[in-house]
Amino acid sequence: MISALCASSIAYNLLTIVAGWNFSRERRPLLPIAELPPVSVLKPLKGCDPQMYESFRSHCIQDFGEYELIFGVNDSADEAIPLVQRLQREFPAHNIKLMVCDKVLGPNRKVSNVVQMLAAAKHEHVVVNDSDIRVPSGYLREVISTLVGGAEQRVALVTCLYRGIPTNNLWSKLEALGVGADFTPACLAGRFVERGVHFGLGSTLAFTRQAERAIGGLITLVDHLADDYELSAALLRMGHKTELAKTVVDTFVTDYTFRGFLDHQLRWGRAVRVSRPASYIGFLPMFGLLWSLVLLVATGGHEWAWIAMGVFVLARLASVYFVSYRVAGDRRTWRSAWLLAIRDLLSPMIWVASLFGNTIVWRGDTFTLNNGKLHRIR
Repeated sequence: MISALCASSIAYNLLTIVAGWNFSRERRPLLPIAELPPVSVLKPLKGCDPQMYESFRSHCIQDFGEYELIFGVNDSADEAIPLVQRLQREFPAHNIKLMVCDKVLGPNRKVSNVVQMLAAAKHEHVVVNDSDIRVPSGYLREVISTLVGGAEQRVALVTCLYRGIPTNNLWSKLEALGVGADFTPACLAGRFVERGVHFGLGSTLAFTRQAERAIGGLITLVDHLADDYELSAALLRMGHKTELAKTVVDTFVTDYTFRGFLDHQLRWGRAVRVSRPASYIGFLPMFGLLWSLVLLVATGGHEWAWIAMGVFVLARLASVYFVSYRVAGDRRTWRSAWLLAIRDLLSPMIWVASLFGNTIVWRGDTFTLNNGKLHRIR
């Protein structure tokens, strides 16, 4: 059994390389800017994130035609408001709106904000991304080209991979390492095995108002934790498709305490467990270092167990180098590869902890999960 798990870990890492190569060799033409529709970009906010102003600013220097930026907070005293006002002063020619979304439509305050922001948006094509996302200048053109160009293939949602940019804090580095070394390869492997994208990511959700209305509106997601996944799943049930844009965006990881790191990992793990149970079980082959160590102990340090561990380590490093560094352009993950052993031993513990309990902490609020839906505790 342990030997099979070790073999599956090696095979999984090789699979991520094949999946990354398959993604990297795809070529999609960018549509001329003049042919692209105007876009409403919605950014729900709560509090401040690292390097937030520069992330906001990156949305104002897009190589694109007409678009508006709408920022939404749920508290008129939110500390992100002065940053939006500064952005409005720096870019007076841009259509930048700030909304206080004071209605509480459900426990997922992000979706509650987006629903109210969407009502004020002018355009048919919409892009929603998280507050901490920084984008390159060709981001909107790439994302909207993928959405418009894929319309005949029933592409109704476009999302983006992302790179974690850590601080010098250990827990911040381990969080970012999980994004580059685990999450990105898993996304590409899932896309390859399932022959399509069966998820959405908060880093980017691009869709049309027509598609949003077809699923009953975003209001139907306001009770869910994994609203990005649920949006993709609802569209898939209607026969539409989700696609990954080629652009990879950045997310800036905060200075975590151990408790903050654990809370975030448990929120993510429990979200996957309730949204995609098969994928949650499918994480087991990712714990190759654990299985290699167990195999060493079980065989009394037999030579072939050491060889198996060596092959796993080489496959793991090859996956990180090719998928994170070469495909996603994530140089920081490759430079932090020396921390992989710590991350790889923490991951099985977090997986087990996520298996039990339904409590999550999200942006300072505490909830319980019931069938993927949020119920506020405090």
